[in-house]
Amino acid sequence: MKYSYYPGCTLRTKAKDLDDYARVSAKALGVELIEVEDWQCCGGVYPLGSDEIATKLSSVRALNAAKEKDQALVTMCSACHHVIKRVNDDMKNVEDIRTKANNYMGLDEPYQGETEVLHFLEVLRDKVGFDELKKRVTNPLTGKKIGAYYGCLLLRPGKVLGFDDPENPTIIEDFIRAIGAEPVVYPYRNECCGGYISLKEKEMAENMCDKIMNSAEGFGADMLITACPLCMYNLNKSGKLPVVYFTELLAEALGVKEEVQA
Repeated sequence: MKYSYYPGCTLRTKAKDLDDYARVSAKALGVELIEVEDWQCCGGVYPLGSDEIATKLSSVRALNAAKEKDQALVTMCSACHHVIKRVNDDMKNVEDIRTKANNYMGLDEPYQGETEVLHFLEVLRDKVGFDELKKRVTNPLTGKKIGAYYGCLLLRPGKVLGFDDPENPTIIEDFIRAIGAEPVVYPYRNECCGGYISLKEKEMAENMCDKIMNSAEGFGADMLITACPLCMYNLNKSGKLPVVYFTELLAEALGVKEEVQA
């Protein structure tokens, strides 16, 4: 299985673990992640202005690069996935944005939203299959009680992202079962961690993270996993439960974690 891969900026700096563990895990599963050449920052935030075109162009470039290779585009970071998936929906369904973007870029063939955008968790669920993943596990994480933290960006808006049920998601819990651990379902797993207000409204963001952590701990979680670098940053400041990227536990379960640490 070959996919174009968009890592994004944060996976080159503060979130290298999310990227490194994903790459060794993908290789172990027979999934080839081919990094998009000369990718640019997606902006990290989906631009809401209906006439905003310039900040969407980096996403269009990555999407078109995958189209030219006839490959789906895989993302790892929740924020990157959110932005690129929504821009792809714009290019498919919003004529004004599509026309302006294509006129600006001057592509040989206009991009019209043809590329399939997948988060790596969707690759594990829909392409590899969690049953197959379970068979590949060499080091099952038996005895670990893990809470999934989805946050906002993977799930909403639900009709555009199509990732999972935004009110009652199951994909990360199913992933946790596949690697041999026990998922802990708790009420705040899909609530906002404070996101981008964490710098301006620190106390508010801290209160939001405390509610998440207290909820997970109260339902018996030993740790949390996430796919979002910003969520990781916010949640780790509370210090109540360890928080790791889902790819780290995947690499551990597949017996390839040491390849990153070496």
